[in-house]
Amino acid sequence: MTGRKVLRGVSMHALAIGLAIVVLGPLLFALLGGFKDTSQLGGNPFGMPSPWRTENYTEVLTSGTFWRHLFNSLFIALATTFLIASVGSMAAFVFARFAFRGREVMFAFFTVGLMFPFAVAILPLFVLLRTIGLLDNPLGVILPQAAFGLPITIIILRGFFREIPREVEEAAVLDGCTSYSFFWRVLLPMARPALATVSVLAIVASWNNFFLPLVVFTDPQWWTIPLGVQQFQGQYASDTARILAYLVMAMVPALAFYALAERHLASGLTGGATKG
Repeated sequence: MTGRKVLRGVSMHALAIGLAIVVLGPLLFALLGGFKDTSQLGGNPFGMPSPWRTENYTEVLTSGTFWRHLFNSLFIALATTFLIASVGSMAAFVFARFAFRGREVMFAFFTVGLMFPFAVAILPLFVLLRTIGLLDNPLGVILPQAAFGLPITIIILRGFFREIPREVEEAAVLDGCTSYSFFWRVLLPMARPALATVSVLAIVASWNNFFLPLVVFTDPQWWTIPLGVQQFQGQYASDTARILAYLVMAMVPALAFYALAERHLASGLTGGATKG
């Protein structure tokens, strides 16, 4: 048994190291490639930069276009997340804590939304946004993203809310709480790990969304980071090192946010409400 445990431990460590290499390898290649020039990338693509060139990164950081794209992505991601978390938490509260006719049918209707990929709806969505005048408008991206993010949010939060003991709600009612005040003053504070989970998922999905902003925005003033990356690649197609530097800087905000929220994300996915 001891030998099997050792073999299993070694296998798990080897698998973890292999996955880390697969994930971190391209990131490290892009990071170091940004400190090279095109000739270095061609002659020594996997070696250390010699000499180190910081111009690629400093040019990106001093570019007003990059910061405008960054602000647009941040604004759209935060607005989308606010809508998803607020509307999704209220809907999940109703599905989890109230019994009414047709509840499970309505909940099943939301879960069906997970079965439809976003690309399937892009044509009717474009026609709808053009009809109501939301092209070249951030709401044309925020509202559809929130709508497509609600199903998974409601599923996660409903499961979390259902695990909160009824005794907690009964004690709150005895203290004078209405259903409304119980939701805001008791339930939401207890659901912070689950809210953090859905918020991380919403922000990352919005940050990486390329297709919808491409369809909605024709004005470069509203372009997001993914569109900026495409535009930058087209402008500097022959300067691979500069493109790698731009890609790294475009990934930094999302990676930093994920690193800060990783603990809450893990607890929201694996944990539940405290029972007792």
